[in-house]
Amino acid sequence: MAMSAADLQRRHELEGAPDPFPSLSQDSPARPKRNGATNSGSLDTESEQAFPSLAPSAAPIKRAGSAWGASASGPRIQASQPAVQKQNVATESFTLASIDLSAAGKDNRPATLAEVMKHVMFRFNKVHIEASSNQKIRQTTFHLKSESVKELEKAKRLLIALLSPKISVILNAPASTIATIIGPKGANLKQIRDQTNVKIDIPRRDDLDISTAAQSNEEDEEPTVPVTIEGPQPLVQEAQALLNAIIAAKTSKTTQRVRDIPAHILPFVLARRPEYAAVAGDAELNLALNAPDREITASGDREVVVRVVEKIKATIEFFKSDLTQFSMSLPKRQHRLLAGSAVQEIMAKSKCGVVVPSPEDSSDQITVWGNANDLSNGMAAIMTKANSQYILEFPLPGPASLSRQIVTYMARISYPKTVSSAHPGVAVYLPPASTWKSAQVLNVDIVGEKSKVDEAVEQISSFIGSMLGGTREVEIDWLVHRIITGKHAKKIKQFQDGHNVRLFFPDEAAEESSVLLVYDPASPSASKSPVDKANHLGEVEKELLKLAKDAADVKSSLVPVDAKWHSAVAGKDGTTLNAIIGEDKALSIKIGKDANADSADFILVRGMSADVDRAVKEILRIVENAENELIDNSHSVEFDISRDYVGRIVGSNGVAVNKLRDLLGVKIDFSDEVDEREKEGGKKKKAVAQKAKVKITGRKENVEEAKKRILAQVDRLADETSEIIKVPNQYHSSLIGQSGKYVIRLEEKYSVKITFPRETSESGEGKTRESLKADEVLIKGGKKGVASAKSELLDALEFEKESNNSIKFNVPTKSIARILGKAGANINEIKDETGAQIDVDKGTEDPSISQITCRGTKKGIAAAKAAIQAIAEQVEQEATATVNIEQRFHRSIIGAGGQGLRDLVTRCGGPTDPRAQAGLIRFPNQSESSDEIRLRGDAAVVKKLKAELEKIATTMRDRVVLYVQVPNAHHRALIGRNGQHLNDLQKRTDTQVQFPGSRSYNQMGEPNNAADFTDVDAQDLVKVAGSRAACEKAIKELTDSVNTKASNAAAAQPAETVNDTVNVPLKYQHFISQQGGFFRNLRSIGVNVDQSKTAGKYVPPTRPSTDDVPTRIDDADEEAPAGIEWQVVSNYQDSEEGDSVWTLKARDEEALAKAKEMIASAIEQAKESSFVGFLTLPDRAAFPRIVGSKGANVSRLRVETGAEITVGRDNNTIVIVGSESTIEDAKEAILRIVNNRGGRRHD
Repeated sequence: MAMSAADLQRRHELEGAPDPFPSLSQDSPARPKRNGATNSGSLDTESEQAFPSLAPSAAPIKRAGSAWGASASGPRIQASQPAVQKQNVATESFTLASIDLSAAGKDNRPATLAEVMKHVMFRFNKVHIEASSNQKIRQTTFHLKSESVKELEKAKRLLIALLSPKISVILNAPASTIATIIGPKGANLKQIRDQTNVKIDIPRRDDLDISTAAQSNEEDEEPTVPVTIEGPQPLVQEAQALLNAIIAAKTSKTTQRVRDIPAHILPFVLARRPEYAAVAGDAELNLALNAPDREITASGDREVVVRVVEKIKATIEFFKSDLTQFSMSLPKRQHRLLAGSAVQEIMAKSKCGVVVPSPEDSSDQITVWGNANDLSNGMAAIMTKANSQYILEFPLPGPASLSRQIVTYMARISYPKTVSSAHPGVAVYLPPASTWKSAQVLNVDIVGEKSKVDEAVEQISSFIGSMLGGTREVEIDWLVHRIITGKHAKKIKQFQDGHNVRLFFPDEAAEESSVLLVYDPASPSASKSPVDKANHLGEVEKELLKLAKDAADVKSSLVPVDAKWHSAVAGKDGTTLNAIIGEDKALSIKIGKDANADSADFILVRGMSADVDRAVKEILRIVENAENELIDNSHSVEFDISRDYVGRIVGSNGVAVNKLRDLLGVKIDFSDEVDEREKEGGKKKKAVAQKAKVKITGRKENVEEAKKRILAQVDRLADETSEIIKVPNQYHSSLIGQSGKYVIRLEEKYSVKITFPRETSESGEGKTRESLKADEVLIKGGKKGVASAKSELLDALEFEKESNNSIKFNVPTKSIARILGKAGANINEIKDETGAQIDVDKGTEDPSISQITCRGTKKGIAAAKAAIQAIAEQVEQEATATVNIEQRFHRSIIGAGGQGLRDLVTRCGGPTDPRAQAGLIRFPNQSESSDEIRLRGDAAVVKKLKAELEKIATTMRDRVVLYVQVPNAHHRALIGRNGQHLNDLQKRTDTQVQFPGSRSYNQMGEPNNAADFTDVDAQDLVKVAGSRAACEKAIKELTDSVNTKASNAAAAQPAETVNDTVNVPLKYQHFISQQGGFFRNLRSIGVNVDQSKTAGKYVPPTRPSTDDVPTRIDDADEEAPAGIEWQVVSNYQDSEEGDSVWTLKARDEEALAKAKEMIASAIEQAKESSFVGFLTLPDRAAFPRIVGSKGANVSRLRVETGAEITVGRDNNTIVIVGSESTIEDAKEAILRIVNNRGGRRHD
């Protein structure tokens, strides 16, 4: 690229030098200012004084005579004539600030400037050179003329080369730009060399430890290559500028990382993200956080990235000295709320950061960092965030092995995601995997609102309950796991289809031998019987052990190898060891102390016999080469592969090939071989398969293994095919399965990749890497695997078409709440009854309409649709109304336990079902000040309810509250058993009567006649509310009843009572008394009891530890169901000894005899109830079925077995009291309920 003199002046900072050869058709430019002085005279280029000749000049040219005659301005007119005659003459001027003549002479003798100019003009005889020097500014200006532009340019460069000082510059060019600098066949580099006449040296690739493969975008410090430029200073600078231009064009974008940011400083750095964005301005900048590694990645325009990274590092250094810390204890479960985005929230509120220990760390100490003045605000913000959500630690049932099996299964099926999806707003966290083996108790943390957490706990409890007795671990050498899963994949599928048992093999890298067997509780055909589960697990375990035995061609070999050669066997970073093991070999090689030998001079090899023999042979060969110093780290091999496969082998951004390089420690280069014959003659020839050359360099063992792996991948790619099958979109979710388990199983079974379209865009294509339509599924892999996967997928599709029909219909949005029911009760009931899957979509264009989708069998979806539409029609026919009644009357209308409301609905012809009644009448909450009562339901019922409520309100507004004096001793009799007498009185008189001590006594208000009873004991004052006439009627009945009882008592006073005594053992007294109920029964027949001595405070028997008392459920021929414990202790073992004399006072002999009979029967029953059984279940999932509706089941069990049964409220233990036979009968009956859920028997 030719450069003008002006360009050279600007490049070498010589702007301002005058042009010695201005155009003769224009005025000469003024001289530049010098020391503040100006000179307006014209430049005389013919002046010998201004431009002294330093070399012999050419013969003077004879001037032509002027047609206008001589004049003072003649020279100027005459000077224009040669310019007209020599319009093709090229001129060039440039100035050099310093001249170095030391290297221009011969025989180590410096040359003169004249000699150099003469030499250049001799080389280029068509070029004329003149020079002028300015001693004040130490500059020399050269003027070149030539008829040839090309010759002039060459002469100029030669002149600069001879006169400029020689320098050498090293330019560090990024490795990825070297290929561009060199150009195709060196074209770019040659052009720069020819243009600048400098020497440019780029080291050979083999001399550098740099991979020229494409660098990953995540690399922050790209390796550089030193490029050396030697030559005259101006030309070196020109060449350097050209190279920098290429580098800038190639590396205008860059990526850098700030690594290992201290954990306590990271939040402060992240909080300043807007400042970093401001540095970038409009330039491109992307900042990404890698939280686990505490590093920030900056990518974008190179200059911006460099400035931002420097600012981040400066921020880190500032906070290292500015922050203060404070530590505090916080329960471990709350640490979860202080991680992730919570750190930034706390930072924004308090300008403080918080650091919590990792989940694996048992410490509960958290550290608050910030300015000393902000720490108090930081601690307040942390406590607010830590208490912002409800957290429940759900302990998994023991023993520890069972807990580990359950948590493993939950992790493998992504159960926390399932729970979170079912309960939005709830997060479920499993314990860290590193603690599964060591922890005695494993807890699942559930975070969210308490009501939602409780629902999630219920689901998890039910899930765990269904797993009990359905897990088992089988020890199988991990070396044969791959053989079993590969060779017997179909057999493993049969285990799940035939026995409902799923197998979970551990990760091969963990080298663990425990295989988890799980009886799948989610399967429709799953049995709830522990016996069935155990039988299926036992059969699968037996078959699995047989498969392992058949495949167990495993052996171990202890190879003696001196410890000094171990590094040669392992290779750098274990790369040679990776090569020995191979890509698809289940082989374990332990070196030195890891071999568990008596000496460190051994290597232990375990695996398949053939693999062990091969590995031992390879190890001994490596050791022999190391002993003979024959280890060759520069072994090289070259081979060809099809260019079509290079991209797949290299991977995106070189990820795949870089992984292979790191794993085996080899250097891998790819280069294209272009068939030059295709380009000959310019004719288009038939396309032929082009090859790419692969060159691998490194240790021989590693090189051979790398070659083997690349060729194996090529073979797989050559066999690869793809096929697209049509699958209607509505069946995709069923074929994929929960968390993708169905499609993953197909992929693992047939070694294929199955791709479903994720979403559907407006164009109808799925948003996937492949261009798929909404009803297309792509299968990629080996030809045989693709065919098998396709066949099985189509079979599954046919099954889904039969059982997974779908129907969509619309319902009014206002009916959705009723369709769903409270906590989903209605929709779940419809699902259970019809077996259909039901989805509700409210996001329609019309907000008044919602879409319902039902999936399942034709019969099931038809029944579900009918049930949903019936509810929707019911809501459509409903009427609504409101009634304003003062809030003080609401409690009276509702009545005790809601009985008044239920009676009101029934009187008005409403439904009798409590669930249906609940939605008819809505009262405002007590916290609200509203008096409005809302009615919604059948129009006729709503109309009657409104009229009835208004009538009741009118009556209540007219009511009065009056006191009546009733001696406290008569209150119990007037109330009656279970309030029977009081209820009868209230119904007869249409009033409300409240005795002192009742909950509603103080809520009835101040009586109208309170002033008349100021001197009466408050315990004798009964309140009566209603209309005045009704109240007076009720008061009259109360006073009459009191007077009658008093008269009867006075009349009976002279009568003599009948007395007798009975001895009652103190240890039975609490059992007999039944918390006073027995004595009330005696008083009801006219018998009072005086006791000579009462037993001490009752201490119920407690459940003993399993070490103290053996279980009574482990019969010789029957094993205890998993997770169920049964313990029996004596009922009276710690009871008080001795007797108490009961004195019976009866009104007649008949009552006395009946009382003595009742006491004797109670003592006999207490004697028989001499045992207490503790039945502990794994969880409370079965308790609702045991208790039954309103306690019906447990009451029936008490009657059938004769045992007293108490179901615990706060634990999983049921307490059974009775004789030894009755508690056994009760226990068996309870276990039958537990095992036969829903009444279904399992034979």
